[in-house]
Amino acid sequence: MFSLSMTAQPQVTLPLSHLIHILQPLKSSVGTSSSSSISSNSSVCKSRKHKEPAPDSELPCTESVWTLRELGFSDLGKQQLDELVNSVFPHLSRDQVPPPPGGHTPWRTSHLSTHSFFHNKHGFSWGPSSMSTPVFSRQQRSPLQTVCTEIQHWPVLLQSRGFKTLRSKTRRLQSAFERPVDSEAFAPSFMKGFLTRDKGIELESLDGVLKNKNIPDAQQDAFKRGFAEGFLKAQALTQRTQDSLRRTRLILLVLLLVGLYGISKTPFISGLDSAVDPVQMKNVTFEHVKGVEEAKNELQEVVEFLKNPQKFTVLGGKLPKGVLLVGPPGTGKTLLARAVAGEADVPFYYASGSEFDEMFVGVGASRIRNLFREAKGNAPCVIFIDELDSVGGKRIESPMHPYSRQTINQLLAEMDGFKPNEGVIIIGATNFPEALDNALIRPGRFDMQVTVPKPDVKGRTEILNWYLKKIKVDPAIEANIIARGTVGFSGADLENLVNQAALKAAVDGKDMVTLKELEFAKDKILMGPERRSAEIDKKNKEITAYHESGHAIVAYYTKDAMPINKATIMPRGPSLGHVSMLPENDRWSETRSQLLAQMDVSMGGRVAEEMIFGHDNITTGASSDFDSATKIAKLMVTRFGMCEKLGVMTYSDMTAQSPETQAAVEKEVRVLLKESYDRAKALLKSHAKEHKNLAEALLMYETLDAKEITLVLEGKALETR
Repeated sequence: MFSLSMTAQPQVTLPLSHLIHILQPLKSSVGTSSSSSISSNSSVCKSRKHKEPAPDSELPCTESVWTLRELGFSDLGKQQLDELVNSVFPHLSRDQVPPPPGGHTPWRTSHLSTHSFFHNKHGFSWGPSSMSTPVFSRQQRSPLQTVCTEIQHWPVLLQSRGFKTLRSKTRRLQSAFERPVDSEAFAPSFMKGFLTRDKGIELESLDGVLKNKNIPDAQQDAFKRGFAEGFLKAQALTQRTQDSLRRTRLILLVLLLVGLYGISKTPFISGLDSAVDPVQMKNVTFEHVKGVEEAKNELQEVVEFLKNPQKFTVLGGKLPKGVLLVGPPGTGKTLLARAVAGEADVPFYYASGSEFDEMFVGVGASRIRNLFREAKGNAPCVIFIDELDSVGGKRIESPMHPYSRQTINQLLAEMDGFKPNEGVIIIGATNFPEALDNALIRPGRFDMQVTVPKPDVKGRTEILNWYLKKIKVDPAIEANIIARGTVGFSGADLENLVNQAALKAAVDGKDMVTLKELEFAKDKILMGPERRSAEIDKKNKEITAYHESGHAIVAYYTKDAMPINKATIMPRGPSLGHVSMLPENDRWSETRSQLLAQMDVSMGGRVAEEMIFGHDNITTGASSDFDSATKIAKLMVTRFGMCEKLGVMTYSDMTAQSPETQAAVEKEVRVLLKESYDRAKALLKSHAKEHKNLAEALLMYETLDAKEITLVLEGKALETR
């Protein structure tokens, strides 16, 4: 597209594009009037049809009248206006229009297209010519040609962007004039819409609403009053909404500030903060620690160091810096550390090893520094670090954790660095000492290593008596009986046993805890709860009774076997029954005859099934018995040197031995198991009557204790339950 610009008079400058769009649809013009107004009848084509019209048909057009004000020429003088109008709009009447050759219309059909669309549209061609495609062109000079001929300056063709929208044309029209265009003067409705679309929405007055709505005079006051009330309510609602938004913003701001303040006080930013305050352990002493007398004796020296350090430094000695407590879980390591602080009456700082392990770099080291800074300010004191292997593990190079060594390095520096920490005793506890770094357990850091083992029968008795004092218990209970049957129990296990017994007595509605509840709790911990809802048929229950009776008979009549504590066919956990043994004392070592007796007792169940029900009716219930017997036989051959053919040599790794040695070991294990099986079989054959009586008693009573088993084997009647 090209746009034309021209100068009509020295006083008025008018864009030619404006004139083109205005004069383009003009078909004819009329003269001016004395009032300086011109009306021009033009025919504007609304649509252009794409199909070829008939040669003699006329185009459908609509007439519109434009005034001089609408064309923007109201500022011109009368003489200038007359000259411009005479030049632009030729005064041609219908009679003056030369008749076309062969038609009665001023338009003719052309069949040859010109070199440009502009010529085709505005009719610059003159006269007839042979054309192939029918288009419309004017026979006489157009107003544009007239303007271009009479003006002093020729139009200049300027290239611009493609097709313009009506909106962009309107903006160009408005920018052409120095003053704003009065949109009300334009007659066409579409021009009014485009000229006023950028203006703001005009608000209608209240009187205008009353007039437009045709509200009667009697109701106008009520309408105005309702309008005012609605306006005031809307204002109040807007005010409340704004106040609510202000309060919400204020609350969110306060919450944000509080959150930021809380984050700044969290441990991952400030390290181990003042939340770890010292605790006074005056109510915990060595009297509360039972079953670990050797550990208490060793820690008594630490208490003396804290109470009277001059007693040891007068000779030039140094106070110990650290004590490492090593032992299985639940043996009372934490309780011992608390008792040390309570006996010495010094502040006690507690920290877990996992507290120093964070995903943020440097947080663990910062917590270590803060902890020791607090402790040095309150010296003498005790720092107890539980689960020390979590923070003091071996240092390794790991690409996943390149800064993992910072925490342990800071701990090593605090315990034995350039800065002394006199009066601060560090007690560490772990059940995995193999994982600790060698630099941490050397002398100068952890000077003492105290082993806290599981309690023996004496220690278990003391622990049971300590916890039994806290509940209502039958005075006839002997704690040593329970202690003998709880081999391997730690202090925490014994506390749980007493608690389970108290709960069982409460469920049964008893006033005190008896030996029966304690035995029930022990079996529940060892083998699981009773499965009274399990439906076991008569045949399987009979097989279980003879199986357990076989164990009991072999144990009762074997010389070096453990004494029987109880036999039952009540299902517990995965087992359908069991016979519990009650050693008189803890066994620190076992003889060869004792090991063979254990193997014989294990074989008694399968032997009983085979003798009573036949070889074809043996069950899988003896699998765990064979596991324990095979384990004992292998240890006797490979570790204990109790085999004459293989001698006193140990075989720790059988895969590293030669095939001949492996075959020899396997042969000796088979021999020991076969001999044990034969001994149990001979014993049950010789006591078949007692075996049968004991099985029938189990089928009747389900559970028999040691005294009742003795009465049955001696042929005496049991008391009615």
